[in-house]
Amino acid sequence: MPELSVRLALPDDEEELGRLDRAEWSPLHEVLPEQRPPYRPFFDERHCPDDCLVAEADRRILGYVRLGSPTGLEANAHVRQIQGFVVSAEARGRGVGRALIRAVTEEARRRGARRLTLRVLGHNTPARRLYESEGFAVEGVLPGEFLLAGEYVDDVLMGRRL
Repeated sequence: MPELSVRLALPDDEEELGRLDRAEWSPLHEVLPEQRPPYRPFFDERHCPDDCLVAEADRRILGYVRLGSPTGLEANAHVRQIQGFVVSAEARGRGVGRALIRAVTEEARRRGARRLTLRVLGHNTPARRLYESEGFAVEGVLPGEFLLAGEYVDDVLMGRRL
């Protein structure tokens, strides 16, 4: 694979990120229904380019991770949360996801966070293994929280100290 780099997203990345998001939609990792035209914008009032890291090689975006605050409360301003994570099918198993998780961990630290959390669907074994290998631990499980493709799926809460 060509040299991989991770950077903050730019407003001009919106179209390519939206295409990637739609192309990789799956009930394995997504609780929202598959998008249909007209497509919602990738960046909005909750998700701005500065809160998104992209992995690219040969000027093509291969994945992204979104960083946000779990609440707007001052009492947990020290916590950041991964609020979206996608790697293109062609790039899986090549270290792209690991590079994004390491980069978002460093970005959260840089922004003053002391903890990084995320939510992952219980049946998403590849993602859970990656998170665990990068220091995340299960901190809670909401059994049967989502009904996806006819199956009840757990919502797994994970976190780590920074």
